[in-house]
Amino acid sequence: MIFQTNRLTIRELTIKDLDLFHKMQNDQTVMRYIGGKIFSLEENKKDLENILNFYKNPKNDFWVWAITIKDSNSFIGTIALVKNEKEEYEIGYRLLKEYWKQGFGKEVTNGLIKYAFEEKKIREIVAYVDKNNLTSVRILDSTFRFIKEIYNEQDNCIDRYYKLSN
Repeated sequence: MIFQTNRLTIRELTIKDLDLFHKMQNDQTVMRYIGGKIFSLEENKKDLENILNFYKNPKNDFWVWAITIKDSNSFIGTIALVKNEKEEYEIGYRLLKEYWKQGFGKEVTNGLIKYAFEEKKIREIVAYVDKNNLTSVRILDSTFRFIKEIYNEQDNCIDRYYKLSN
């Protein structure tokens, strides 16, 4: 276990998560605000294997974990804490569509903030979100400091950029 919230447990992904990981990464609605590209089973298996390989190096700066329901251990999505190309610690999450609109996004974001500051001793974290992803914008607006809007050439959208310092 990495950390827990009231209803959720965050743990390392395993190869057993592949079916639901693929379901999430292959859902156009889930991926709409993350570049819009869906991935094949083979691509998702390779992606998951790459994530698992990062776990072998405790000093790595690329952490993607499973979000599970505490009571049932059901996989509902992923959460990430990664050092991006700008050397910023960036957070992000994805949820299976059936778990949307239940407060899990806000809950897991708040849990990750606490974990990043208290356990990882990170001084500042950032988040980027497509300005049209209104649910995630609301979550970040309630917790982070909005900095600016920037054009995201890779995903062809306008991202809102946020920072939060410890």
